[in-house]
Amino acid sequence: MEEVNQTTVTEFIIAGLTENPELQLPLFLIFLGVYLFTVVGNLGMIILILFSSQLHTPMYYLLSSLSFIDCCHSTVITPKMLVNFVTEKNVIPYPECIAQFYFFCAFAVAECHMLAAMAYDRYVAISNPLLYNVTMSNQVCLWMVAGVYGMGFLSATAHTVFLLRVLFCKASTINHYFCDLFPLLELSCSSTFINEILALSFSAFNIIVPVMTILSSYIFIIVSILHIQSTGGRSKAFSTCSSHILAVVVFYGSLAFIYLQPSSVNSLVQEKLSSVFYTIVVPMLNPMIYSLRNKDVRVALNSLLENIMKPKFN
Repeated sequence: MEEVNQTTVTEFIIAGLTENPELQLPLFLIFLGVYLFTVVGNLGMIILILFSSQLHTPMYYLLSSLSFIDCCHSTVITPKMLVNFVTEKNVIPYPECIAQFYFFCAFAVAECHMLAAMAYDRYVAISNPLLYNVTMSNQVCLWMVAGVYGMGFLSATAHTVFLLRVLFCKASTINHYFCDLFPLLELSCSSTFINEILALSFSAFNIIVPVMTILSSYIFIIVSILHIQSTGGRSKAFSTCSSHILAVVVFYGSLAFIYLQPSSVNSLVQEKLSSVFYTIVVPMLNPMIYSLRNKDVRVALNSLLENIMKPKFN
């Protein structure tokens, strides 16, 4: 019986976005700017919601949670990628690679379900405005956020436990810019059937179930809006949903492009570009979407800035 080489892997080499040395510095500067904008934008959104009493509502409580997830999601991926742009050999130790995958998976799944929770919040606000404060009480919001993080860390734990059982004895170069599941499984010399079934099952659940929740919510929202008599009322109702719809389309579109089709269908370039979109670009876009397209946020920001700049007299 032929023995398989089962040498323990202690580190991986990350291929990165490109091997062209002329692009390393420009890409470093671009992604550094994107990351700084992401951190400042999302932390700024959290601080704004925290210190603006007019934003102490369930909608903005969920939005602050989304901003926290986006900030963490980007931080798990981008700093290591930036280091790889300026180092000659892009090495990541095995434990750090597993940890990066774990937290990437947890926050990606959490964002899927957080967007669904935000859609449900908009449904309650528009369809049952008189019962909104009762239905979306502080306790309900707290349980929703706990459920969102619970689904994220449950999925990440399941994937990671089975990933730890995989034997890596092939070439140790990960053909990606971070430790994602499928690029890691390509390096395996043991069976990955269970990992692939688990990935497809969890991906389908964590994408399709939130998407169905979002679609159902917006079907009821549209029906409710059509029953509003005044044009101004309809316009206001649509405006409260437009930011969320845009965020949903951008995030789920790029996510489904990778995880809801066989890996053989995607080219490596397409997969990397799509991954860049939802791991790095989307966390940067969300604060812009919710600030530029939301009147309440703009008013709260102007009010907060005026209070900061206003001279204080004894």
